Amino acid sequence: MKVIDRGRLERLMDTEQQRFVDEHPRSHALADRATSSLLGGVPMHWMAKWAGSFPVFVAEASGARFTDVDGLEYVDLCLGDTGAMTGHAPGATVAAVTRQLGRGITHMLPTEDAVAVGEELQRRFGLPYWQFALSATDANRFSIRLAREITGRPRVLVFNGCYHGTVDETFATLDGDRVVPRRGNLGPPVEPAVTTRVVEFNDPAGLEAALASRDVACVLAEPALTNVGIVLPDAGYHQALRELTRRAGTLLILDETHTICAGPGGCTEANGLEPDILVVGKPIGGGIPAAAYGLSAAVASGIARHITLEDCDVGGIGGTLAGYALSLAAVRATLESVLTREAYAHMIPLAERWADGVASAIDEAALPWHVTRLGARAEYHFAPAAPRNGAEAAASGDFELERFLHLYTLNRGILLTPFHNMALMSPATTEADVDRHTLVFREALRQLAG
Repeated sequence: MKVIDRGRLERLMDTEQQRFVDEHPRSHALADRATSSLLGGVPMHWMAKWAGSFPVFVAEASGARFTDVDGLEYVDLCLGDTGAMTGHAPGATVAAVTRQLGRGITHMLPTEDAVAVGEELQRRFGLPYWQFALSATDANRFSIRLAREITGRPRVLVFNGCYHGTVDETFATLDGDRVVPRRGNLGPPVEPAVTTRVVEFNDPAGLEAALASRDVACVLAEPALTNVGIVLPDAGYHQALRELTRRAGTLLILDETHTICAGPGGCTEANGLEPDILVVGKPIGGGIPAAAYGLSAAVASGIARHITLEDCDVGGIGGTLAGYALSLAAVRATLESVLTREAYAHMIPLAERWADGVASAIDEAALPWHVTRLGARAEYHFAPAAPRNGAEAAASGDFELERFLHLYTLNRGILLTPFHNMALMSPATTEADVDRHTLVFREALRQLAG
């Protein structure tokens, strides 16, 4: 197996950075202008993490493509890091949102769309009762509060390398066997060890030990880790997770915001999982802020016993725009007409095609890397085998190499997710889009390998 020449990587990166600057004069000018009014020159600080020396500014987007302010078109395999898994501006969602704009955007009262969405989510995921929020972060936060209230327990358990939005309790990692703030965690309100236990994914013995004290209200888990690179569950792991949480009297919350890539009902439907609470966020709104959390009958009954009518508006759950009319119109149209079974039958084979193309290029270049796929999502790791937990996935990271490959593809009209080496398929993605990435990726590896 070959080893990357770091000097060669640095020279190639310099060449790509110069090409990027030369080809994006209008984005460059907007980036310079933005430094006068936007902190760090971007609307949110993580937008500075793109591989170029400044972000590309988008002019318009449709389907699986977007055009920047310099008139350059891109195949979008990032898709808003799942927020645009539907493709950009899906027709059914746009039409529903346009109609609702003329009928009223928000009024703190339910619409028929809310009932239809609850019924559709019930059908897809199997949980009988649903509530709505504006983001998976909110839905996870609300679910944790409910779990603490029902169980009377203070602690939350998450898996090393997880990501559940900006929930304070989840920004924790392991230093040996100590729970510590994850690197980059800004202003944690308390030491994470006060609120949180952390164990490695795919470690039933570690999970059992962490639950033994019976003070953990809930385990918050993705069915597969996705934000540290895709980490798939071992055979039988989810069965062990469910059995151990039930035995400990701990509620199981599954966050399917990213893993809805596995199918219309996410991994829960595909693998017959049985969460007590299920969260799903950004893709269900087709680009409009939206999230939902589903509750088992037992959890719903527990909530009813703890919430009185007089105090139901001051419990720390919900917000004025949670479940508002425009959001629910978007979700209904997206679920009924965009993220359909037929769409997944198109998307998942494309992800298989992408993974096969990347794997063949890696083999040709004799590099010790691995490709992992989950439904309509696929990713390559700088490691010879698939990681089994967050620590292994994090150890395979290579920031400089990742930035080079992202910039190389960006300069040739293909966008990958900036935080890891992930590609996502939408209903509008084509085989030609996938094959274009394979061609560009293969050439990048040829240049790297010399």
